[in-house]
Amino acid sequence: MRNEQPAKRPPGKKGRRSPPDDVRHPAYWPTWAGLGLLRLLALLPAPVLGRIGDGLGLLLWALVPGRRHIVRTNLRLALADHTAAERRRLERAHFRSAARGVLEGALAWWAPLGRLAPYYTIEGLEHLEAAREPGRGVILLMPHYTTMEMCGRIISHHVPEFHPIYKPTKDAAFNTAMIRTRGSGVAGLLRNDDMRGILRTLRAGSVVWYAPDQDFGREGSIFAPFMGVPASTLTMTARLARTSGAPVVPLHCERLPGNHWHVRLEPALKGFPSGDDAADAARINRVIEEQVVRAPEQYLWLHRRFKTRPGRSEPNPYRKAG
Repeated sequence: MRNEQPAKRPPGKKGRRSPPDDVRHPAYWPTWAGLGLLRLLALLPAPVLGRIGDGLGLLLWALVPGRRHIVRTNLRLALADHTAAERRRLERAHFRSAARGVLEGALAWWAPLGRLAPYYTIEGLEHLEAAREPGRGVILLMPHYTTMEMCGRIISHHVPEFHPIYKPTKDAAFNTAMIRTRGSGVAGLLRNDDMRGILRTLRAGSVVWYAPDQDFGREGSIFAPFMGVPASTLTMTARLARTSGAPVVPLHCERLPGNHWHVRLEPALKGFPSGDDAADAARINRVIEEQVVRAPEQYLWLHRRFKTRPGRSEPNPYRKAG
C-alpha cells in the first residue's frame, strides 16, 4: 500500500498560510487564554459583571476608533431624527451594552441556571405553544441584540426542542468552544448554511432560532426599509416559512435596569409569508424596528448593517472621507 502524503492546505489571501486545523496549536493559545479569563469572570455575581462591562465598554469606545466609526455611522443613518448629542450618548451606551453582552455570554455559557434564575423573566410562551399546536415546527425570529447569548440560554431551558442556528467563526479554537457550550442543553445546533438540515428540523416539529438581520450582500436579498434606510434584507425567512409551513414567532430579549433580562415572545405573524418578497422583508424589518425603538443601545450597531447600497454607484457609507 502506498504511503500517501496529506494534501497541502492552500495558502490564504496574499500568500498567507491558512490557520492550523489543530486547536492545540500555539496560534490558538491567545483564544484559549481569553476564553479561560471569561470562564473565571463567569464566577462573579451578575451585578459585578455588569459594572465591569460598563467600564470595559467605555474603554473600548475610546480605544477602537474603527468600530466607533461604524456605530456612529449606523446611528446617523438609522436615527436621523435624533440630535447629534443624543446619538453620541447612544453611541457610548451601545459600547457599554456590547461589553455587557460579552460578559453575559460568559454567564450564559458557564454559569448554572440556578444562578441566573433570579435575574430574568419570560413572557409569551403561550404564543409559542399556540404556534406549535398543529404539530408544526416554529421559526423563532431573534434579531442580533447584545443580549443574544443570554436569550439563547434562557430559551433553551424553557423549550426542550430548541435548535439555535450558528455561523462558524474563522477561529477554530473559538469555534470548538462555541459549539461545545452552545450545544449543551439544546436539542441540537444547526449551521447557518445547512438549509436542508434547518428544513428537516422544522418539518420534524422542532423550534429553530433564526436571525436574518445582517447585511450579506445582494445574493438572496432584496432592499427593504430598516429604520427608514434601504437595507439589504435576506428573503430566507419567508422562504423557510413557505417551504416548511412553520409559523414565525418574534422573540426579543431586553436588558432592564437592575441587571435583569426580560424575554418576550410575541404571537406568530399572521399572513406570513404573503408571497411578496418585498412586503415580507419589510415586515420582518418592522418587527425588528419595534424592539430597536424600545432599547436602541442594545441592537448590534457594531455590524455594518447598511454597507450594501441599492445603487452600485452609491458610496460606501462607512468609508471615511479623505
